[in-house]
Amino acid sequence: MMQKLELGDGLSADRMPALLARFQADRSCLDRACPPPAYLRREEMLRRFLSECRQTLETLPFDELSHNDRVDWLLFRSLLDAEERRLQCDVEWFCAASESLLPFADDLIALDDARRRLREVEPEAAAQCLDRALGQIRHLRSTLRAGAVSPALAGQAARIAAEMRTMLAGWFAFYHGYDPSFDWWVERPYGALESALGEFAAFLRGHVAGADSEDAILGVPLGREALVAELAYVQIADTPEELIDAAHTEMAWCRSEMQRAAQEMGHGDDWRAALEHVKSSHVAPGEQPALVRDLAREAIDYVEEHDLVTVPVLARECWRMEMMSPERQRINPFFLGGETIIVSFPTGDMDHARKRMSLRGNNRAFARATVHHELIPGHHLQMFVQERSRPYRRLFETPFWTEGWTLHWEMLLWERGFARTPEERIGMLFWRMHRCARVIFSLEFHLGRRTPAECVEMLVEEAGHERDNALAEIRRSFEGDYHPLYQCAYLIGAWQMHTLYRDLVGGGRMSDREFHDAVLRENCMPISMLRAVLTGMPLTADGPPAWQVTPPPSPGARREFVSTSRESPIRGVR
Repeated sequence: MMQKLELGDGLSADRMPALLARFQADRSCLDRACPPPAYLRREEMLRRFLSECRQTLETLPFDELSHNDRVDWLLFRSLLDAEERRLQCDVEWFCAASESLLPFADDLIALDDARRRLREVEPEAAAQCLDRALGQIRHLRSTLRAGAVSPALAGQAARIAAEMRTMLAGWFAFYHGYDPSFDWWVERPYGALESALGEFAAFLRGHVAGADSEDAILGVPLGREALVAELAYVQIADTPEELIDAAHTEMAWCRSEMQRAAQEMGHGDDWRAALEHVKSSHVAPGEQPALVRDLAREAIDYVEEHDLVTVPVLARECWRMEMMSPERQRINPFFLGGETIIVSFPTGDMDHARKRMSLRGNNRAFARATVHHELIPGHHLQMFVQERSRPYRRLFETPFWTEGWTLHWEMLLWERGFARTPEERIGMLFWRMHRCARVIFSLEFHLGRRTPAECVEMLVEEAGHERDNALAEIRRSFEGDYHPLYQCAYLIGAWQMHTLYRDLVGGGRMSDREFHDAVLRENCMPISMLRAVLTGMPLTADGPPAWQVTPPPSPGARREFVSTSRESPIRGVR
């Protein structure tokens, strides 16, 4: 597996980058060699691999390492702990699903495992295995009743059944047409089982789990113990309940600012009426690309003119734009970003209601508050530097760093008066409320306090979302490929990042450009560790102190440009 890193390997003064680069390469190799749904085989290989990685790490004398190496040593040890915990969770779900709903799983996975190990196939035995699995599926479909197992377990079983269908397609294609005996025995039972697996996955999701409508959303609540463990991994000391309370406080501040803007627009205290007015101001069909182009250039010019961050020439010139398909907008109703900004806007083949919702959800003010989040100074600049400065630290990527950076910019630009009109302030505040709602609904879902349908209602009633967009947001949150803490990480990470900014820039220890360049240069890590790096905090093998992000409001040192009347109750550090 992983060759131990000898201390005399002729490395530079920093030893950890070579170890981490080797880990990334070896881990990627194992992921390709043993992908899902082979969870038990995967567990065996990964546990051995992670154990060897830990032994290698422990050969490095922490007290003799450079400060950079100590940072990476601590991050790597924490990552290994998290990998082992998540691996155990995957195996437990697989075992529970296969025991009650997928009794054929082990036999089918064994067929593909034998192929990967280059063992000779026995076509008649393989055909019998497929036919036996088909009989088990038919029996289960005739006996399983709605509510027989938890919706979460049925949903997980449906996902694994779909994975097995994909796995068997690769297994069949390997032999099909190359082995006449294989085709004679296997072709018909494979065809029947391939179709049955797809139908069975839909049956588990719809009939057993109860997600039998187009709008139904399934998810797997993580549970409080696992939530606390994941928060500990990113060095956050707050409980989920404390974070929910803090988000409610921030939401109340957002609403008061919405009311202030509504008054300026002539709507009294009716922030919903003001929001409706803003939603109605959108460009005509065909004009969205030009709007996004102009907004991107405006944001780039602003951060350069005010010397807020270094924007490399290549980063400024090489971003691109694509339009999001109608199908993808069912999951992502708004923009996505990086080197390519993916723009949501109605297409001609959408029905009238969906066209209206897409227009209203991607209006001028919302877009102005989003484009800089996705491009520069947001995700595009972030990813551009990630690839060029300590790229091995992308291994430690956390949404608290990734999304905390971009929402910190929204907070900073708000304080600098980037929003010039009450309509533009409404646009920025809508997204701020959206991030508050994400903390509340995602954590309460994972605590078992809200259903997906109740989360949709919250976004519509409390955050002002269009219903289809709210459905897409919740579907993305609980059925997309997102970490359970991803949605809450925007606001919590931004509180951390912005507090660190105020401590270092507001305290006169760094300029704006120095701070932002330093954050990007250090690359991914929990923000508690970033604080230790940027402040030169001495590091021991115990690591930096966890971050308590919810003490009483403590704005910290204010910059001259900060408008006190619009100051958000950003939390400090204790």
